[in-house]
Amino acid sequence: MSDVLPFRTMAYNNAWANHRLLTACTRLSQDEFTAKRTGFFPSLRATLNHILIIDHFYVDAMEGGTLGPAAFADQEPCATVAALKEAQAAVDQRLLKVVETLDGAGLQRIVSVHRGTSIQRERMDRLLLHLFQHQVHHRGQAHAMLSGTSVSPPQLDEFFSAGEAPLRAAEFAELGWSEEKIWGGSDPAT
Repeated sequence: MSDVLPFRTMAYNNAWANHRLLTACTRLSQDEFTAKRTGFFPSLRATLNHILIIDHFYVDAMEGGTLGPAAFADQEPCATVAALKEAQAAVDQRLLKVVETLDGAGLQRIVSVHRGTSIQRERMDRLLLHLFQHQVHHRGQAHAMLSGTSVSPPQLDEFFSAGEAPLRAAEFAELGWSEEKIWGGSDPAT
């Protein structure tokens, strides 16, 4: 297994989980999407927008940008699920592009994260792991919030099991992916 493969597959799994969760959310009414709920953020809209703006913050840094705290200027840039799904898919594609260009040396590259009053310097591999953990944490909160709506939350706790490939084939087709694209031609069952 290459050094980069776990990061690539995590980025794809991250985008797939976002797609799955936001697709479920498209069945919510606007009132359900914005309703006050228990969580770190007070609604599904606030929680899912938080994931988006943090992705903008870190993906921009990984791309060599200097967006920094300007990413947080609007805490809820997407008022609707449709807008959020489109914006999240776009930043997920940017993250996939970042990881698709990485090699072993790229994982060790130092990324400058503009924090406003300072610049944090972090290795790419550590920054990617931080971002994936952030996504999992807040998607879990959104998943729990979704449980209190008229829409059943989708399964998000799997990681591309080889035997379950047929169960995700339709979603992969929607995303323009294949098992081979994600695993780079390696056999995921070995």
